[in-house]
Amino acid sequence: MRICFVGAGALGSTIGGTLARGGAEVWLIDPFQAHVDAINAGGLRMLEGDAETVVKVSACTSATEVGIVADLVIVLVKSYHTRDAIRAAAPIIGPQTVVMSLQNGLGHEDILSEEVGRNRVMAGKTYVGGVLLGLGHVRSGVVGKETIVGELDGRLTERAQRISETFNRAGILTLLSDNIMGTMWDKLFINVAGGGITAVTGLTYGGLYSLPILEDCALAAISEGIAVAQAAGVKISIADPRLAWTMASAGLPPEFKTSMLQSLQSGNLTEVDYIHGSVVRWGAKLNVPTPVNSTLVALVKGLEYARSDYPGKA
Repeated sequence: MRICFVGAGALGSTIGGTLARGGAEVWLIDPFQAHVDAINAGGLRMLEGDAETVVKVSACTSATEVGIVADLVIVLVKSYHTRDAIRAAAPIIGPQTVVMSLQNGLGHEDILSEEVGRNRVMAGKTYVGGVLLGLGHVRSGVVGKETIVGELDGRLTERAQRISETFNRAGILTLLSDNIMGTMWDKLFINVAGGGITAVTGLTYGGLYSLPILEDCALAAISEGIAVAQAAGVKISIADPRLAWTMASAGLPPEFKTSMLQSLQSGNLTEVDYIHGSVVRWGAKLNVPTPVNSTLVALVKGLEYARSDYPGKA
């Protein structure tokens, strides 16, 4: 299977490298020229536990350099780059190409569908982790971490089965779902648990889970998300907010930082619009109040705006 990753940061490199090692033809597409050059020069170095392997995989900064039409395009850019990224990927998308997001939050599939047609789009969620240690060098967290893929309409299709089999063959534990929308909402609750609160407070998980008042805030935000999903008729498996709160920190060290906090600390925009903002948008459509998530969106947006280089800021 020919698989192109649009976005090859820590997670894209980890999953892409694992698939390449498993026999897939993989291309990593990312604008970070130095990272791309390092991969092409010496392979992708993947640290797993105490063992490091080097995987040969092709990398480039633009889809125009790939020279093939992909069977599968996996989108792993920051949420706010989704539309521009998939437009730039046009040279690798053919009539039979499947486009699948593995991004956090909700709303990406709608953007992708608008650009390439809903018939081409699948969805997925992954609990695989990755950390960029340096140029062409990642720490991989694949073992025991589930990835779930499925068709937007819940059908169990041949193409979905083929993707699942390719991932499993490479050692990425992958389940095929007939309720991928429910899976996406379940993962959203876990992101809601800590994302906005840690971004606003600057706390790692150790601090977040030390103050009962922060737990109360997180449980309220998760409860709003659950209420919205239930009002939308989504089949969710997490109906107790405390379960999402517990799952959010499972297996993570006290010094762990959420991606939203990491984005703020590195001077980048966050994905708050696709996490807490998704709860707010759906709540508005369904007349379900979301005051906690609305407040978290406003506060994170304020922190983004405080930067001198905020887009559009005078």
